[in-house]
Amino acid sequence: MELILPLIEKAKEFLAAGESLTPIAFVGSFGSGQIIPIVIDTRSEESKDISAQAIRISAESIDADFVFSVIEGWGLPRDKMPRYQEIIERYGSIAASPWKVDTANFMLETCHGVWVAQVPLKFKAPSKKRRIFAVPLHLQFVDGVEGRFGQLLPVRESTGTLH
Repeated sequence: MELILPLIEKAKEFLAAGESLTPIAFVGSFGSGQIIPIVIDTRSEESKDISAQAIRISAESIDADFVFSVIEGWGLPRDKMPRYQEIIERYGSIAASPWKVDTANFMLETCHGVWVAQVPLKFKAPSKKRRIFAVPLHLQFVDGVEGRFGQLLPVRESTGTLH
């Protein structure tokens, strides 16, 4: 948390200044203290694949211990979550639905697993451009993360348990 809280605070500063969150991954090594920021290009499926590959190559080059990603996205209010599939079928995406909620999404991958947090973005009154979010007090462990932005770290033998 010592390493990622400043990154979360920086994201808050960008939103409070009226900027959007540029999708970014921070590839880090505890041993060297090195952190490499990599912008994630989300314009196409191919550009996303290229970004994921750049993260993997960077992680391998510094024998990374973690990848921390910050991405702006959309979610649904809790009361609409049970209707997720119905909403996707009707509107084609969460973004096209009338219930979409702008969110800041955080994902931390380590050799011990993946933790995520999704927090709603709210406008900072009276502005319609500047936004805020509550810093996630904890990240939630998720099991079985798959896809292009899953399993970005080099494969290594387990170093024990995480406390």
